[in-house]
Amino acid sequence: MTKGNINVSVENIFPLIKKFLYSDHEIFLRELISNGTDATLKLKHLTSIGESKSEYGDPKIEVKIDKEGKKLHIIDQGIGMTAEEVEKYINQVAFSGAEEFLDKYKDSAKDSGIIGHFGLGFYSAFMVAEKVEIITKSHTGAPAAHWTCDGSPEFTLEEGTKEDRGTEIILHIAEDSTEFLEESRISALLTKYNKFMPIPIKFGTKEINDPEHEPATITDKDGKETKEPQRKITVDNIINNPNPAWTKQPSDLEDEDYKNFYRELYPMQFEDPLFHIHLNVDYPFNLTGILYFPKLGQDMNIQKDRIQLYQNQVFVTDNVEGIVPEFLTMLRGVIDSPDIPLNVSRSYLQADGAVKKISSYITRKVADKLKSLFNNNREDFEAKWNDIKVVIEYGMLSEEKFFEKADAFALYPTVDGTYYTYDELYNKIKANQTDKDGKLVILYASDTDAQHSYIEAAKAKNYEVLLLDSPIVSHLIQKLETTKENISFARVDGDHIDNLIKKEENAVSRLDEDQKKALDELLKEVIPSEKFMVQLEAMDSDASPFIITQPEFMRRMKEMQATGGGGMNMFGNMPEMYNLVVNTNSELVSDILNKGDKAEQERLINQSLDLARLSQGLLKGEELTNFIKRSYTMIK
Repeated sequence: MTKGNINVSVENIFPLIKKFLYSDHEIFLRELISNGTDATLKLKHLTSIGESKSEYGDPKIEVKIDKEGKKLHIIDQGIGMTAEEVEKYINQVAFSGAEEFLDKYKDSAKDSGIIGHFGLGFYSAFMVAEKVEIITKSHTGAPAAHWTCDGSPEFTLEEGTKEDRGTEIILHIAEDSTEFLEESRISALLTKYNKFMPIPIKFGTKEINDPEHEPATITDKDGKETKEPQRKITVDNIINNPNPAWTKQPSDLEDEDYKNFYRELYPMQFEDPLFHIHLNVDYPFNLTGILYFPKLGQDMNIQKDRIQLYQNQVFVTDNVEGIVPEFLTMLRGVIDSPDIPLNVSRSYLQADGAVKKISSYITRKVADKLKSLFNNNREDFEAKWNDIKVVIEYGMLSEEKFFEKADAFALYPTVDGTYYTYDELYNKIKANQTDKDGKLVILYASDTDAQHSYIEAAKAKNYEVLLLDSPIVSHLIQKLETTKENISFARVDGDHIDNLIKKEENAVSRLDEDQKKALDELLKEVIPSEKFMVQLEAMDSDASPFIITQPEFMRRMKEMQATGGGGMNMFGNMPEMYNLVVNTNSELVSDILNKGDKAEQERLINQSLDLARLSQGLLKGEELTNFIKRSYTMIK
């Protein structure tokens, strides 16, 4: 038996490891099972090239709880170690790494979780154990070795009695960590971190129906038939799927396989995803994965952090910020890459050029898939548009490369349910919706019910009206106006239709200058100036006498600010202001002007204003009650 001190100058290193290495103690199980997986995969490689005396067989990793003995066992059937290898890898390499880590980070490491490149995964065991044993036998056939350490720099290393190949790690669980002796806790951790590890992981046993037993039918003396009980058998409880869908070639998977894997990832999600994107690249970095588009609708606050990041099938985190572009964090699925630079605890992404390349690749791959879906089945793509548009529009705003590619598949639906790409829309409306200054005006509505009368006025002139109702539409049209040449967007209720797309000079007013001045003064006496800016306009005689509009610029700035950015606080703090467009060619307006009774003029003005407000949904509360009473009086 060998006894000795681990050659480190830091006194009582284990409390420091416990304090600094990982912010989350539960990580120890992931690290120890990862080590067992690595040992098994190394054995697989060595046997495949004829450099091992062992048969690979059908190895698994087993996790066992000894609640009475306060011990947790992690057993693999991998490559194993000789006593010399234990001395080298456990006592020298890792401990020198620990000392280097503590020396470098002792002042700044608390709660930072920085550790990975020091190779200290095994020592996470001391976060929950007061003593750790390693019993290991090498695939070379060398004698077994038994290493013990009680959390001080002292260790013992002696010959072991283990007869089968592999490594058993025994954790003597500390008093402050007895939660890790509970079956439910360990089961939850195995499901969280090891659900897709490439080696089967056994955790206890379970009973299943015997697949080779078909229950017989028994007939009693009265001729009544019953089935005999189903025979049960006990089998290993394998908690993981070692061959998840993302590790396979897309050509080997059907649509149903992708849907089944989605259900495996999100067992509480009952709706199928709309479609998937299989990622598979091996140069200039390794990355595999599957991303799913769930039904998103209009909700910008949908739960993010549903994409899971793995390293060689080991779960790392569901915070993929920086790896996946921001606009895609609303998607779901899995990304697996050994090349993503993480710190030791795998908790934090480290800034690195490779990460930007990975992010760009994912953006490009998603754009290519969307284009392919659009080209292959446009009707289906249009049917799904409302459920995916928030992601696409957000991507167009936030990623320039995605914006460039999106012209091929981004859709612009009309209020009548026709879908155009930008080029199709441009060609359709260019002749009819170009104003007298040569600018193309794209009309849109955000609410077909509230803006119905304005939409109908536009349709009467054969104008196309888009339905753009996502929460970020103001940002998107601003982006399009600054990117596309000589176009502008105008919400259909932003002004009278003839003012939105000016074709020629205004129609001739039937009122002369003196009459217009008298009308203007009369209106301003009655209409509150803090809410409405009065504009006299000569329009068609059958157009509405009073029309309320909101200046496009002001409304858009307020909307943009409400959804982040797009203007200074001054817009958000300003009171709601509206334009009141009064049609000087309306018969009612002439009647108001010609009434000799001041009270009657005021009554007609207030009634007309309230009708205009009612059409915009601006008449509420006491004012609405008074309007209804006044209207009944007028009917009488």
